[in-house]
Amino acid sequence: MKIKNFVFTALFAAISFAALAQDEEEKAGFKKENLFTGGNLTLQFGNRITTLGLSPYFGYSVNKFIDVAASLNFNYTSQRDYAVMDDKVRQTIYGPGTFVRLYPVKFLFAQAQYEFNFIKQRYIQPGYPDQKETFDAHSFLIGGGYAGGREQGSNSFYYFSVLWDIGKNQYSPYKDYLRRAVPIFRAGYNVGLFQGKRRGGN
Repeated sequence: MKIKNFVFTALFAAISFAALAQDEEEKAGFKKENLFTGGNLTLQFGNRITTLGLSPYFGYSVNKFIDVAASLNFNYTSQRDYAVMDDKVRQTIYGPGTFVRLYPVKFLFAQAQYEFNFIKQRYIQPGYPDQKETFDAHSFLIGGGYAGGREQGSNSFYYFSVLWDIGKNQYSPYKDYLRRAVPIFRAGYNVGLFQGKRRGGN
């Protein structure tokens, strides 16, 4: 499933680019001014679950409709009443990821993201010794968001997004104690590199 999710994300980006690139007037080719960096904060609040995180990324604007990037994830998750009443699960999560954003208009985007995370878990149950485990999990996140200040000639903008994990991995840090997907709220900032003028206008 890990490989399938990664391949699906790559194919999704490739197919989208092929369909939209026909409308591009500029010649194809790598342009360093299309490189960008940035990062986002993650907040997740659900039934008995809280997640806080930071995800820096580095990417490339394929054209004015598509951004692709590689990211690193650092998250802390806490759940209560996980298996029995009054127990707790605390997780430290880190790992690589990749995403594609599609902009149908300059201020709205759809996003698909694959993450592969390493998880250090501590299970706390009153009256018993703490249990510590280490494992990994993959997630496939989809959703959308708002990009503010993404105008023609702008090399930076802020954004807000909401994502859900539609993957089936039982260890996903983005599911509640019943393994249901919980909304993931992210806010961040995007910065163009090499004096780049982002082709943000449609």
